[in-house]
Amino acid sequence: MEEGERAHREAVPAARVLNEGGSSPYVVLCDHASNHVPRQFGSLGLSPADLERHIAWDPGALPVSEALAQSLDAVLVASTMSRLVIDLNRPLDAPDLIAAVSETTAVPGNADLSDAAAAQRIALAYEPYHAALDATIAGRLAAGRETQLIAIHSFNPVYRGVSRPWHVGVIHDDDERLSAPLIAALRRHDELVVGVNEPYSPADRVYFTLERHARARGLPCVMIEVRNDEIADGAGQARWAAILAEAIAEAGRLAGSTIGTQTPGRRGHIA
Repeated sequence: MEEGERAHREAVPAARVLNEGGSSPYVVLCDHASNHVPRQFGSLGLSPADLERHIAWDPGALPVSEALAQSLDAVLVASTMSRLVIDLNRPLDAPDLIAAVSETTAVPGNADLSDAAAAQRIALAYEPYHAALDATIAGRLAAGRETQLIAIHSFNPVYRGVSRPWHVGVIHDDDERLSAPLIAALRRHDELVVGVNEPYSPADRVYFTLERHARARGLPCVMIEVRNDEIADGAGQARWAAILAEAIAEAGRLAGSTIGTQTPGRRGHIA
């Protein structure tokens, strides 16, 4: 790679905001869109094969997010760096904010980080990503636009030797304005195994971005997890973007006028 190309790549901001003028009420976000590790961190001591694994990102989540945002005419906010650099979907005091071990894999470049090194990563990736989300949402609300957040993730079909039967999981807390009609819409597909707070739930500390940006503002939100073998290629990604776009549209119809009329109280960040 030429030096100029390297410099261009490193100049990419920590978040990409696409289709800012989208007409729908939805903000689609993808916390773990990329496995890119900026060159100042080397490979974090990992092999190229490790950096393609789920430990580094959510495979397939970005193409699904992009296609979904296009179908819904929604704004998309997506990360540009690996979660191994810093996990954007964690509070700053989380023990796995910068994971020294991810699943069962040691990450040498994350071991024994100094406070200064951690602060560098927060400034490089974490703060700009959340600032981009904040600005996107604040701008919409200032303009009086209805706003609902949809976080797209993917999960491994097998975790620590245990198979996961769900094709898709809908993750939510006690605000079910968006999740309940979405679950009902997805369950109309008889061929799908739909998990409710599976394979994760907010108790697993995976709900931080939605806690910070949606629940703190009383906005409807939901987290969608698609099993990554379902979205390993373009055909699967297009299929799931279509399934989700249809289900989200149906969820909006099922919810009717309730979306946006309730304002649940703010919940504290999950520890």
